[in-house]
Amino acid sequence: MRNLMAKLGDNMRRFMMGRYGMDDLNRFLYGTFIVLFLLELLIPIARVKMVLNIANTLVIFIELFRMLSRNISKRYAENLKFLDLTAGIRRAFRINKKKFDDRKDYRYFKCPGCGQEVRVPKGKGHVRITCPKCRASFEKKV
Repeated sequence: MRNLMAKLGDNMRRFMMGRYGMDDLNRFLYGTFIVLFLLELLIPIARVKMVLNIANTLVIFIELFRMLSRNISKRYAENLKFLDLTAGIRRAFRINKKKFDDRKDYRYFKCPGCGQEVRVPKGKGHVRITCPKCRASFEKKV
C-alpha cells in the first residue's frame, strides 16, 4: 500500500512540474468556493441554489485552470494584481490581529492631535503619552 501511495505521489509531482500551482488568489478562490458551497447547503430556495451552484462551478473551474496553467508569468501577474487590490484589507486584518495578540500587555490610544495610534504598556497607572508623530502630549490611565 505504501508503495502505491509513493508512486501516486511521484506521478502527481511529475504532472504538476512546470504548472503554476497554488498562490494567494487560488486560496481566496478556494475559500469563496467553500462559502458558496455552505450557502448552497443552507439556503432552501431552489432558484438561489441554482445560481450558487453555477457560481460555485465557475469559481472551481477558474481555480483549477489557474492551478494547472503552464503560463506562469500571466498567473503570477494576476496574483500580484489581486495582492495589490486587497493590500488594504489584508493590512487591516494584520493590524487587528496584532492588537488582539497584544491585548494582555498593551493598550492602544489615539492621539487627540493627529489621530495617530499609540501603544502603551499596561499596568503603569496614570501616564503622560507623547505622540511620536506630532509630539502632542496627553494623559491616560493604563
